[in-house]
Amino acid sequence: MLSIVEIISLDLPQLQPYRTLRRPEEHYRQGIFIAEGEKVVRRLLNSTLTVRSLLLTPHWLDLLRPTLESRVPLVYVAPKNVVEDIVGYHLHQGIMALGVVPPPVSLRSLLPTLPRSLLLAAVDGLTNAENIGILVRNCAAFGVQALLVGETSASPYLRRAVRNSMGAVFRLPVVPEERLDKVLRTLRKEFGVTVVAAHPGAAQRLDQSIHFQEDCCIVFGSEGEGISKKVLEACDTAVSLPMSNAVDSLNVASASAVFLYEILRQRSESASTTR
Repeated sequence: MLSIVEIISLDLPQLQPYRTLRRPEEHYRQGIFIAEGEKVVRRLLNSTLTVRSLLLTPHWLDLLRPTLESRVPLVYVAPKNVVEDIVGYHLHQGIMALGVVPPPVSLRSLLPTLPRSLLLAAVDGLTNAENIGILVRNCAAFGVQALLVGETSASPYLRRAVRNSMGAVFRLPVVPEERLDKVLRTLRKEFGVTVVAAHPGAAQRLDQSIHFQEDCCIVFGSEGEGISKKVLEACDTAVSLPMSNAVDSLNVASASAVFLYEILRQRSESASTTR
């Protein structure tokens, strides 16, 4: 049954997660995340993830009430200016949700459930929440089946990552890994997956006889540091993007879109020729 609480005090203890949006480490430790904006909240409500509460204006309560009745146990309602006082910054729409980060997925249990040919992505040293959010969205757009998040990367469930993914993180399996280099070697040796590093310094280019029709995992690093040596050594090969001499690299959000599009293009082309 939906419980609706009209906010009359900003000090309500249950509002603490909404008051600490600028302290993402607290949310990470508690295993919770914030979704903000109409589209992202709707996608959360349409997912299988647990939703603890919503913080919204009366307008959104009226609009979403039929969905909330069967999906959310608790809703906090307040005028937009009060909601902004709680979160500490201006909101465009006045709607947020508090969700629970799903339990970690085991790669060994996940792989047998995925259709072949496999397409996986991995991130190493990617600490910018906005970039990892966009990368998650790119993964969902181009058919990636799971994202492996290395120990030096930010969580895709940070608020800014969730926002920039536009809720795509709610439907993409995320596999946190404490030793990304080790799991990449396991993918190669035990599962026959080709592991390809997206690396700006690689001599081999994406447009030069690289075939992605078989099972593969593409590894992305940060624009500044790139992929670490130990992770790079765990890959089968490294591939760079063909670019004008005026630019030496793209940020990971842009580079991942190009790489993943090329894989989708090759696979679509291959499928059409075998019909």
